[in-house]
Amino acid sequence: MSYCLNPGCSKPENPDDVKFCRTCGYKLLLKERYRAIKPIGQGGFGKTFLAVDEDKPSKPRCVIKQFYPQAQGTNTLAKAVELFNQEAVRLDELGKHPQIPELLAYFTQDDRQYLVQEFIDGQNLAQELAQNGALNEIQIRQLLNDLLSVLQFCHTKQVIHRDIKPENIILRGSDRKLVLVDFGAAKSTTGAALNQTGTSIGSPEYVAPEQMRGRAVFASDIYSLGATCVNLLTARSPFDSYDTNNDRWVWQQYLKTPVSNELSHILNKMLESIPIRRYQTVDEVLNDLNQHSPVAATPAITAKPVPQPLTTSSPTFVTQSPSQVEKELEEMKTQFLGTPKSQPNKIQSPNPISQPSTKSKIDEELEELKAKYLGKNNT
Repeated sequence: MSYCLNPGCSKPENPDDVKFCRTCGYKLLLKERYRAIKPIGQGGFGKTFLAVDEDKPSKPRCVIKQFYPQAQGTNTLAKAVELFNQEAVRLDELGKHPQIPELLAYFTQDDRQYLVQEFIDGQNLAQELAQNGALNEIQIRQLLNDLLSVLQFCHTKQVIHRDIKPENIILRGSDRKLVLVDFGAAKSTTGAALNQTGTSIGSPEYVAPEQMRGRAVFASDIYSLGATCVNLLTARSPFDSYDTNNDRWVWQQYLKTPVSNELSHILNKMLESIPIRRYQTVDEVLNDLNQHSPVAATPAITAKPVPQPLTTSSPTFVTQSPSQVEKELEEMKTQFLGTPKSQPNKIQSPNPISQPSTKSKIDEELEELKAKYLGKNNT
C-alpha cells in the first residue's frame, strides 16, 4: 500500500503501484524514491510514517518524518522549525553508529519539510516495561553498559541528547541491542553554545534540574539515564520515587526485586541534583559499574537463552586413564598368578616352588605393558 502524505487527503490509502494519490492527486513518492506505507506517529509538529526506499533493490524500510506544525503561535512555530532542523543537523553531525538511526535524507517538497532516517524494528523500553514488567539488577547493569557506550559516542561528538527516557530507547529485535532515537532535542556544545542559556526542553520526569533552567551539560544526560533506570526498576514514574518533602530519592522502597548496594550507589550518584556531585563523564560511571561486577555490554532485557553447542571429541576412541590401565593389568595378573593375598579363602597355586619364577616373568611382561600404555597416555 502507498499512503498519501497530503494532510488534507480524505482517503490516503492507495495501491503500491501508483505514483499519484487517486483521491487528491498528491505525489506519492518523495524525491522519486521514498514511499510511505502507513502512519506510525503524530504530534503537534508533524507526522511520522513507515516507508520503503524504492531506489534500492532490497527495498529496505525507513521512517519519514513530515514537518506539519498545527500550533498557531509565532514563537511556538519558530521553536518547532528549530527542533525539526536540529534533529537533521545532529544526526548528520553524529555520523554512523550502530545504535543511532542513520540520517538518509533531509529536504523540502511541496512546501513541506521532510526527514528520512533508518527504521529501527523493535519496541521501546516503555512498551517493554508494560509488557514484561520491571527489570532486575542484571538487566539494568547490561542496559547501562549498552547505552553508556552510545552516550560516550554522542558526547565525544559534542552532542547532548537532552531527552533520554524509556520511550526514546528501542530494543532492536534483530540483535537485542538498545538504540537511542529522537535527537530533536539534542544540543551541540561546540563553541560558546555550552555557556548559553537555552530553552528548557525534554520530558519533566527525566530532566535534570539544571536542564530545566536551560543549562544542560553532559552530566544532564547521565541524570536522565539514571531516572530511566529508576523507572524500569520500579515500574513507577520517577516523580513518584522522589520525596519532595525531604529532598531525596526513595526509589529503593518501590523495587520489584532487590539490588546491590553498589548499584544503588551508582544510580544515586547519577541522580544527584547538584551537577558537580554527579558523575561528570560516562567513563566515571562505567568504571564504577564494572569495578566489582563486570557485565558484558549485551542487553538482557527479555532476552531468550541461547543454547550452548554440544562438545564433540575429535578422537574416535576412548582414552583410558592411568588408573584404568593399572586396574586392567592387575586383573590380567590375577588370572595368571591366582587370587591376591587379600582373599585368603581361595586355594593357592599347587606348586609354591615354581610360582616365584612364573610370577617374576609375568610381572616383567605386565610392567612392559604398563609402561607402554601409561607412557603413551602421559605424553
